[in-house]
Amino acid sequence: MAAAGNGPLSGVRVVELAGIGPGPFAAMLLADLGADVVRVDRPGGAGLGIDPAYDLTNRNKRSVIVDLKSADGPAQVLDLVERADVLIEGYRPGVAERLGVGPDACLARNPRLVYGRMTGWGQEGPLAQRAGHDVAYIALTGTLGMFGRPDEPPTVPANLVGDYAGGSLYLVIGVLAALQHARTEGGTGQVVDAAIVDGAAHLATMIHGMLAAGGWQDRRGSNLLDGGCPFYGTYETSDGQYMAVGALEPQFYAEFTGLLGIGETEAQARADMARWGELREVIAARFRTRTRAEWTAVFEGSDACVAPVLSLREAPSHPHLAARSTFITHDGLTQPAPAPRFSATPGAVHGPPARPGADTAEVARDWDVPSIEKAGRRRQS
Repeated sequence: MAAAGNGPLSGVRVVELAGIGPGPFAAMLLADLGADVVRVDRPGGAGLGIDPAYDLTNRNKRSVIVDLKSADGPAQVLDLVERADVLIEGYRPGVAERLGVGPDACLARNPRLVYGRMTGWGQEGPLAQRAGHDVAYIALTGTLGMFGRPDEPPTVPANLVGDYAGGSLYLVIGVLAALQHARTEGGTGQVVDAAIVDGAAHLATMIHGMLAAGGWQDRRGSNLLDGGCPFYGTYETSDGQYMAVGALEPQFYAEFTGLLGIGETEAQARADMARWGELREVIAARFRTRTRAEWTAVFEGSDACVAPVLSLREAPSHPHLAARSTFITHDGLTQPAPAPRFSATPGAVHGPPARPGADTAEVARDWDVPSIEKAGRRRQS
């Protein structure tokens, strides 16, 4: 498999200590942008329970196997660290140190290394040593409590808001900022502590400002952007599908109500929150008169800010996403293309999901780290 693409991070070397969830996704983002990412897998795999051939978060990477619990395992990782720009790990606080590959050991070997730490709770605090998952992290930050109808339990937004938005994206931002610092004159490496609780809380910065100003009610389903507003939400169609409505501005709302077929008197309920329930019922009744495809055709080409709610399998075929190649097919797997886009140094999917240990010899040669290949031969003998 090719080492790295021609994206803006071409030439950057990243060591990823294998884990699951936000760490691998962050490393994938760096790989999509052209970094040479070497994933250090453990013997027996990472325990995700998915065939490695379908684990798209390992695309564009290469894999070596190192047993960090063996006598020479830590030394092999440190040999890679010496030649790397970035390391990413997602262990509980203190585990990397016990394994001999914590920040002190790595920065002693490579003072300009950016050491990225991905956790749910962070490196310190009363919950730092507790196990957890996305849903618990966003629960404590108040983020989860914003999703869903007011008369129902909070809606779990998969693991997109915590693991990936509050976790992976903040880790990548931190790593890139620290990398810039390390490459300035007199710059040094440092540790980036990316905690999902911090990132998920930070995502709601605007909402906290609105709350302080009295423009946001501290209960879900009661606000402009959380489904409480009848002209910002989803509606069922006659065939059991859904349409999404985001007609917030007056000019867009006027176009929306006109195409939906709502009378002027009913439409004026927009300005009176006491009538929002009445308006919601009118809008819902209209959407139930036609199928999703029919309503899509009605709003096609308009500025009504209405779109069909598509499934994961439907999305790649939407004409706009197809025209932009938002989804691509590589080695038979349909997947989101790298994002964002760059005019001079575009990212690309240049390799399938890395198979554990498949690239040991290649990495040993390219990074000039013979110790990992020797260890691999010993395991096979």
